[in-house]
Amino acid sequence: MADRDKESNVENVDNLADLDFASISPEEFARIVKGLSKKEINEIAQDGALRDRVLQEVFGRMERQFKPDAAGSVKALVRWKINGLTETVYETSIDEGTCTVTAGRSNAEPRVTLMMDDAEFLKLVSGNASPVTLFMMRKLKIAGDVALASGLTRYFDIPKA
Repeated sequence: MADRDKESNVENVDNLADLDFASISPEEFARIVKGLSKKEINEIAQDGALRDRVLQEVFGRMERQFKPDAAGSVKALVRWKINGLTETVYETSIDEGTCTVTAGRSNAEPRVTLMMDDAEFLKLVSGNASPVTLFMMRKLKIAGDVALASGLTRYFDIPKA
């Protein structure tokens, strides 16, 4: 049975490049990520084009997963630094019930910066890792408003695998 699961995970990695991310639900994506080991995620991250596609899809969905009622009147710029072969930066602007995501670093000063590796990022945004656990294990580094960082998960509909 374990060999079959391992083969399934290898298929997940191999088939990920062919996957139409737009056609899968956040819950399906969470299940795929849950089935991948850190090593397998790092293999995906080695393929720059695939890594970019995955990150673009995750950040592209962030605006749709945003819960404006939960965010209320919060105003904050959240900078995400995802480290792999290269550092990739995205910014999430939360402004009184709206959420806008942009690729790259702006000149604006973020209220909080979250830094992590590819595997931790995918586990976090797919609901397969606790932000508190990642922080306590030093796999998630936070610069700036730690209180804001600790509440970010309330502002998004994070899938459960």
